[in-house]
Amino acid sequence: MEAAARFEERVGHGLSLIEFSAPFVSCDPGCHFNSFPLTPLEQIRSHGAIPLFSWNSGAGGGGDQSKFGLAELRSRRYDRYIRYFARNAAAWGRPFFLRFDWEMNGSWFPWGAGVNENKPGEFVLAWRHVHRIFEEEGATNVSWVWCPFVGTDLRQFYPGDRYVDWTGLDGYNWGPESPLALPWQTFDQLFADSYRRVARIAPEKPMMVGEVASTGTDEAKTVWIQEMFAALRQGYRRVHGLVWFDKIDRETEWPIENLPAASAAFAEGLAGGYKQNVFSHLKRSPIPPPGP
Repeated sequence: MEAAARFEERVGHGLSLIEFSAPFVSCDPGCHFNSFPLTPLEQIRSHGAIPLFSWNSGAGGGGDQSKFGLAELRSRRYDRYIRYFARNAAAWGRPFFLRFDWEMNGSWFPWGAGVNENKPGEFVLAWRHVHRIFEEEGATNVSWVWCPFVGTDLRQFYPGDRYVDWTGLDGYNWGPESPLALPWQTFDQLFADSYRRVARIAPEKPMMVGEVASTGTDEAKTVWIQEMFAALRQGYRRVHGLVWFDKIDRETEWPIENLPAASAAFAEGLAGGYKQNVFSHLKRSPIPPPGP
């Protein structure tokens, strides 16, 4: 929450979404199943924001990822743990977003395409299996967020309208100076095609940007952020929430707090109608898009 407060101070705006994540298992060096994150959920809600919990069926900290393929998830190997999680979610009772096994169309996570002998169509069955357990435990306060990475081949991973409450997209402008040395891309170049695909796949579902950020100097990142907010206003009417990936990751500086111009550009973009942290008393589930 201290990090959230620093971000709010720099951009002059209260946060409405605060995202945090955890895998099924953490290894540091011994491996253990993670407990239900009651404390961060309470802290975020008390702050007035909606918790966005990114929960994944993998092992963090260098655990054996071969044990976390989609076949293992479907085999009921982790049902007892999933059921424990669902019971605790139901007991907490307040609405929160659950972004489960995101970026499933990529190959960098153990539940991803082509990894751990994961087969086409298996992700959908695994998602529905986990969703069914939450239903059985009465965790109706959970809003399920299906969030692929920008790219092609999205439809085969969609679990179906009955199992999804919100859709999302993740995307990054790595740029030529990043470790990946990719071409510079604007927000629109990254997101436009995938946004249209998701809109066709799930036309009735509200959408969020689950992760987004850009590399670059203060000046370059400022221009990128300005273009992002301009694009969102003009061509992304289904998008009702956005999370900036404010973290140093893979030797890449994504945060904006130490960049005065970029922070100011972000503040200016938020001033165009984004709600501040006014969700302490949110009760409806699935969580509806914010009104005017």
